[in-house]
Amino acid sequence: MSTPPRPAPPAQRSASGSPAGRSPDAERSALVLFSGGQDSTTCLFWALSPEGGAFDRVEAVAFDYGQKHAVEIGQARQIADAAGVPFAVQDLSGLLAGSSLTEHDRDSNDVHDLAPDLPASFVPGRNALFLTLAAARGFLRGTRDLVGGMCETDYSGYPDCRADFVESQAQTLTLALGQPVRIWTPLMHLTKAETWKLARDLGEVRGLDVLETVRELSHTDYNGDRTERHAWGYGRLDNPASVLRARGYAEAEANGWLGER
Repeated sequence: MSTPPRPAPPAQRSASGSPAGRSPDAERSALVLFSGGQDSTTCLFWALSPEGGAFDRVEAVAFDYGQKHAVEIGQARQIADAAGVPFAVQDLSGLLAGSSLTEHDRDSNDVHDLAPDLPASFVPGRNALFLTLAAARGFLRGTRDLVGGMCETDYSGYPDCRADFVESQAQTLTLALGQPVRIWTPLMHLTKAETWKLARDLGEVRGLDVLETVRELSHTDYNGDRTERHAWGYGRLDNPASVLRARGYAEAEANGWLGER
């Protein structure tokens, strides 16, 4: 039974972007890109936790882009309310297209029409747009740190989830806004099983058991289905997102990572 390296504490973990321009005594605030899925829910609690980002002030934003699984936004609001985190939804109706997530009659198990090496669920430009809008929102609120659930280890192959894209975006936004923008991606190099382990390791944050909150309240299923409950949460195994979530949970459980903290 192997155990992965525990994620490094904040002082040892680097964010994408320049650390310049911050007073050591300044309040540390973060804006979490919060879809309500497993990954962004784990990141929300990572940002809140003294064992994670340890930010003094945390807010969250979700984006409504006409996604098939819009139920995730309701779950995000429920989680944010329970954690006492200010939450906003930005309407992006009509701005994103070309994906099985925006064209609801398409099957997410297929390949992308315009890029056969990518899954049909790839939304062109999504993370570039999300990060740009989040950085602009942060600028207005005095927040230079963004937190996102991007991951290039156990993922669907989206190019805008890779570390090189996130690093490039942080540099571009820093230049665009004339002040440092840091993008924290605590899951970037974790497998899905290790993401489940991180939720367990975070323990209780703001009175909520993080693992149970992720399992019971977060939503991953691309088809928006919450009619079936499993050990890994709600959804059906008829789409890649649920399959990846379930497979990671099974691996974490088999490795003994989900027991007592």
